[in-house]
Amino acid sequence: MIGIILIYFIWKRFADLAFKYNHKKWVYGLIGVIVYYAGTLIGGLILGFLTVILDFIIDWENNLLMSIIALPFGLATCYGTYYFLQKKWESEVVVMDSIDDIGKITED
Repeated sequence: MIGIILIYFIWKRFADLAFKYNHKKWVYGLIGVIVYYAGTLIGGLILGFLTVILDFIIDWENNLLMSIIALPFGLATCYGTYYFLQKKWESEVVVMDSIDDIGKITED
């Protein structure tokens, strides 16, 4: 149940960001959810390699523990992707002072 609520808030944050910068809400909401699950997958792979290479002892049968361990990986990738999209879209915004400025060449 908590996972569904988390997915909803990830979807909402990415959709609101896309709406703010005039992009498709549902596409970027879905991208946010996919990025979360990709982050948890990458975190699981890192833990698997650490278990094999460095002989970490992790109880792989405990689903609650695995969910808690995977949560920071997923949230970190979501935050990084959100921050990247926000900075990218902020740099693309063109602000016009008035309608008379449309079509004029600006000197930077």
